[in-house]
Amino acid sequence: MRKKKKKHFEILENVRIDEMVAEGKCMTRLDNMVVFVGGVAPGDVVDLRITRQKKNFLEAEPVRFHAFSELRVQPFCEHFGTCGGCKWQHIGYDTQLFYKQKQVKDNLERIGKVALPEFDPIIGSDKTAFYRNKLEYTFSKNGWLTNEQIQSGAEFNRNVLGFHMPGRFDKILDIENCYLQPEPSNSIRLAARDFARTLDLHFYDAVKQEGFWRNIIIRTANTGELMVILLVKSDVQEAILGMLDHLHAQFPEITSLQYVVNPKMNDTFHDMEVVCYKGLPYIHEEMEGIRFRVGPKSFYQTNAEQAYVLYKQTRDLAGLTGNELVYDLYTGAGTIANFVARQCREVIGIEYVPSAIEDAKINSQINDINNTTFYAGDMKDILSDELINRHGRPDVIITDPPRAGMHPDVIAKLLQVHANRIVYVSCNPATQARDLELLSEKYDVTRVQPVDMFPQTHHVENIVLLTAK
Repeated sequence: MRKKKKKHFEILENVRIDEMVAEGKCMTRLDNMVVFVGGVAPGDVVDLRITRQKKNFLEAEPVRFHAFSELRVQPFCEHFGTCGGCKWQHIGYDTQLFYKQKQVKDNLERIGKVALPEFDPIIGSDKTAFYRNKLEYTFSKNGWLTNEQIQSGAEFNRNVLGFHMPGRFDKILDIENCYLQPEPSNSIRLAARDFARTLDLHFYDAVKQEGFWRNIIIRTANTGELMVILLVKSDVQEAILGMLDHLHAQFPEITSLQYVVNPKMNDTFHDMEVVCYKGLPYIHEEMEGIRFRVGPKSFYQTNAEQAYVLYKQTRDLAGLTGNELVYDLYTGAGTIANFVARQCREVIGIEYVPSAIEDAKINSQINDINNTTFYAGDMKDILSDELINRHGRPDVIITDPPRAGMHPDVIAKLLQVHANRIVYVSCNPATQARDLELLSEKYDVTRVQPVDMFPQTHHVENIVLLTAK
């Protein structure tokens, strides 16, 4: 391996990529300096261009491949390498699972610094494509052009409907075929894009904060129900209803057709009115005969089939016999709480978002589940001595916090309460490991079960069973 200068960027030649590490990047070493690289696979031999230099590490991008890794497979999506949605399509699924399990193990050992049992093998997803039940697409008048398009010299319609380019808020890649969500998702997106192009209304410009067409959200469900939400900047009823009528005529299987007028500078609509134009204002997902109502603002795991696997593992690790009082922290729409309610005496669910708690209560009502109680508010405030005095000390605590993990005050309360078992579900093994170290004062880690929810990406869920010392 040797270095040379090119256009003021340092080029590293004939570098062999060593291994996959955090955030889906690969790593190699140069003179005891760690180099992180995206878009490669362990075993590739490449020339690298340094893009960032820090005191303890470098970041680089491949500019030429001399040899390809045996771990590589042919990506199946035409947008791979440009779209940032499925960054591991070039790696076989068994290899993805290997590195996801390794990611969990490395984080728990390096950050957690607690005694660990032998890990259960990661549970892969039966579906490695078309597994998502929700996608959000963005309209833009500034469609991204690929190098191939630019070099072709042809004219391309810059009014597009697709995904944000990695690291860019203002550039959208037009998507022809996406393999994340099953049909009719692709067809609905293309129909919406083509219809919008026929009207004399601008696609959105995120830099100038102007334009009419903003976003479209498509939610599918395992019950066959289908929701489409159109988001626009201003209340031009003729255009809104024209688009919705067009989609309804083209796709009569849509069971919930809604729209939002969002004049704000950001795309969030949790505080906006959602108008149901046709059908019901919600759809349903189902697990073991339990129906979960999913509204336009509801959170639901985006891989529904694998969420069922995750929740079954969570319930099994909780060791429920029918007599337990369970606290479900960060309960969201009460999915786990309602899923385990029939196997325990009572469930207390706590969640920060009030609308999610309303969903949780509705999900209990429509399933005739009468042993759940839900509270909305900041976890560190709601999980109080008053609450515990009112409902009793839990036998089991299930916690599924956001990526940032649990607040130190919440961990302190868990140590004080000292339930017999804690089942910790996490989408971020690094913050989970940090919390496990804090909980190790009174708990042993007795089971570790990784679950893959997002094939073709580096993301991994992990379940840990903690048993009181």
